[in-house]
Parts: sequence; C-alpha cells; structure tokens
Amino acid sequence: MADHDFCPVHDAINLLQEKWTLHIIRALLPGPAGFNELRRAVGGVNAATLSQRLEHLERMRIVEKTVHSTMPPRTSYCLTGAGVALQQVVEAIDRWGRDHLEEQDGHLRAVAEIAH
Repeated sequence: MADHDFCPVHDAINLLQEKWTLHIIRALLPGPAGFNELRRAVGGVNAATLSQRLEHLERMRIVEKTVHSTMPPRTSYCLTGAGVALQQVVEAIDRWGRDHLEEQDGHLRAVAEIAH
C-alpha cells in the first residue's frame, strides 16, 4: 500500500500553500508573461525563488514555459488548462478576503461576526 492515499483536498492544498504560488497563478490569469514581468507583478519575490516555483508549477502542469527564438532569446510563461481552472479558487479567496478581513494597526484580522 502507498504511503499516501490520494486525497484531492490535501494534495491541492499542499501544492497551493507554497509561498508565492497563488501570487504567480494570479499574475498569469490575464495571459502570458515574461520572467521579469512576473517578478514585478508578484512583487517581493526574489529571482531564485520565482524560478524555483515556476519550475515546480511546470512539473505539476499548471504553468507552461515557452522559449521564443528571438535575439536575445525570450521566455514566457502561461497557465495550462489546469492553471486557468484555478481562477475560481483565486476569485473565491479574493472574495473571502474582501468580506472577512480588515486591517487594524497594520495587522490583518478577521472581521468579527456572530455565526447563527
């Protein structure tokens, strides 16, 4: 028996929880982008980490890399069908954040509500 039984929720969370992963996916939702464009769009990520995350997302078939035969050579990244399908996840997280988070004294906190 395998050490790990397939659990879609567990496995998806493990993939998406890696720092910068959802930021990269969100930055690619409008369309293809080059490495430096992505780095600016994500903001705060160093080049080595971005490169590592992109390689991992390629292996997971979430992102596709294209090397253009121009001078100098140019590389672009785009989402695969599986990556585009994450748009609903990104939008749901965005909606939840807008509805349930607020900034107080420079710290994010959940908006206090009484659940009925």
